[in-house]
Amino acid sequence: MTTNKHIRIKEITDGLAIHDLFLVRELSRGETKAGKPYLSLVLMDATGEISGRIWENAEQLMGECPAGAIVSVTAQAQAYKGILQLRIDNLRRIPDSEVDLALFVPSTQGNVSLMAKEIIRLAGSVENPFLRELLLALFGDRRLMQSFKKAPAAKVMHHAYVGGLLEHTLAVARLADSISGLYPSLDRSLLMAGALLHDLGKLKEFNFASFPFDYSDRGRLVGHMVLGIEIIQEKIKEITGFPEDLADRLKHLILSHHGRHEFGSPSLPMMQEAFALNFLDDLDAKINYLDRLAGQVRGEGYQWTEFQRNLERFLFVRGHASSEADGAAKEDNGADQRQRNLFDL
Repeated sequence: MTTNKHIRIKEITDGLAIHDLFLVRELSRGETKAGKPYLSLVLMDATGEISGRIWENAEQLMGECPAGAIVSVTAQAQAYKGILQLRIDNLRRIPDSEVDLALFVPSTQGNVSLMAKEIIRLAGSVENPFLRELLLALFGDRRLMQSFKKAPAAKVMHHAYVGGLLEHTLAVARLADSISGLYPSLDRSLLMAGALLHDLGKLKEFNFASFPFDYSDRGRLVGHMVLGIEIIQEKIKEITGFPEDLADRLKHLILSHHGRHEFGSPSLPMMQEAFALNFLDDLDAKINYLDRLAGQVRGEGYQWTEFQRNLERFLFVRGHASSEADGAAKEDNGADQRQRNLFDL
């Protein structure tokens, strides 16, 4: 197995000569004003992403670097308009069998086994017997749980890495558990069930068996909220006497957890628990996004980020140079505005 991965993307600086391995996240072909072809790539490893351009031999090299390929790159790091990128002189494809994919795939920093156990514990703590049986039936499904441990919570924005769905779901469930004690009028069982199941449909919304993550056909056509409802309804059918009105309240939480129609929610929050879930989901998504931005900046102390189009502002984040944060949170200029606002790419 090849081990010659020498430098991480987060360590690349202006002027550095590069000869190393990267995963191709995106590839596109363009032409200069003179009609000469060139290639634009987004390269990644477990610490982040960097753009690159191939100006010479573009047509010949295009077959070497399809999206998802591991490539050996010879390049020069250059800052252009304040943004670091690579001028790629040459590259060649490396067989997947010769590399350790963990070097290239961002993953949760949490202990997946312990997080999964806490999900089960929180599911078992739900007081309502029907909701508890539903949760334990779903998370007790071995195949579902194996997928849940691997799935990202988004394509680009928050928790967009292996294990991200597990990490995000657990964080929202912990928040739900905490505020249930602060606001006694909340139905803890309903809120906890909504927190644990709100993104369940992402198991079918994304194709995440290999990089780069992308939407499935059903994911684009139907969306994770409706897909989640389908999974839950199938399991509810197996539970004798599950109250229809309880099922409707749970489905309402899931269908309204993005808060607004323009953010993709079929329903608006109309219950205390639905409002709470919307805010908790958004809170964890934004904290994760800002934390990964903080892991991207160089040096310690508070610093300004580049303009973040999805939030329509600059952000003032505290850098932590020793951070091992997974991948930089980056704006996606090609994403549609509704999805950017959702923090759900």
